[in-house]
Amino acid sequence: MSNLIKPDNYHSLLDLKQTELGIKKIKDFFLSSISTELRLRRVTAPLFVLKGLGMNDDLNGVERPVTFPIKDMEDAPAEVVHSLAKWKRVTLAEYNIAPGYGIITDMNAIRADEEMDNLHSLYVDQWDWERVILAKNRNVDYLKKIVRGIYSAILRTEFYICETYPQLQAFLPEDVYFIHAEELLQRYPDLSPKEREHAICKAYGAVFIIGIGGKLSNGQEHDLRAPDYDDYSTPTGDGLAGLNGDLLIWYPLLNRSIELSSMGIRVDEEALLRQLKSSGKEDRKELYFHKRLLEGSLPLSIGGGIGQSRLCMILLHKAHIGETQSSIWPSEMRKECHAAGMSLI
Repeated sequence: MSNLIKPDNYHSLLDLKQTELGIKKIKDFFLSSISTELRLRRVTAPLFVLKGLGMNDDLNGVERPVTFPIKDMEDAPAEVVHSLAKWKRVTLAEYNIAPGYGIITDMNAIRADEEMDNLHSLYVDQWDWERVILAKNRNVDYLKKIVRGIYSAILRTEFYICETYPQLQAFLPEDVYFIHAEELLQRYPDLSPKEREHAICKAYGAVFIIGIGGKLSNGQEHDLRAPDYDDYSTPTGDGLAGLNGDLLIWYPLLNRSIELSSMGIRVDEEALLRQLKSSGKEDRKELYFHKRLLEGSLPLSIGGGIGQSRLCMILLHKAHIGETQSSIWPSEMRKECHAAGMSLI
């Protein structure tokens, strides 16, 4: 398959038993580490939500959610979540979480339109987290502070797993390099957004790209974002816009960058109205989530998601995400992976 990367002479450094134990160790250790770092309380999350409330994450706006009728509710349609970006903010209000504290949960989702390759699966598992902030925290410096905290938790987990399995060698850099998507465009004007990510990550090892979703000077977005959770349009102190971004690392095994987390300071009332208008989605103002936000009953927050299987994949030095999660794969991909030394679970 043309979209499958097959590293030369690849073989897993861990057998299946070690891999399954390693996955458990990473998930337990990282959850404890990031919960302490960001002061997050673990909560239980839904697998599906009712359609029509505006609670589901519509990602780039083109992906179809898996939908089914609920028999005992007169066939009311429910949607399997894409992520919990909006649900978490409502939960912060329901739990009356204080500023400086937040929640974290295991998010399991189905993304039926995903194009499968080494990094993408129909099944998505991530740590979804959200933290209450004050108005004075809605700035890039605060965003960077939270990013550094998340990355510190990742580094601690890498150290722990490499101490547990000495055959694994740490490779992540000590620090994160921050760059705005517009600055990245100016640095690599002849490259596509994905090629720009590869180039900057290869240069610095770990990068946070700020301002995902807003239009750049070339009239295009670095990547698409739904208009109703991340604030990608508020001007920052340096004149650039955007209070969100993506955390990426350079993964030598696949010779490419890998996104580990998408996160950001969430929209306030002003940013929501601005982004709904610019995206032609003003009709959403009548949905449950959006009404609550506009009436001021939801707290200001920052939040995001961190891929569980992806983190396990890179920390266990695997070449395919199917080596750290169980999912459905095309038969041709399974054959190619087996021949290339990638044992899909």
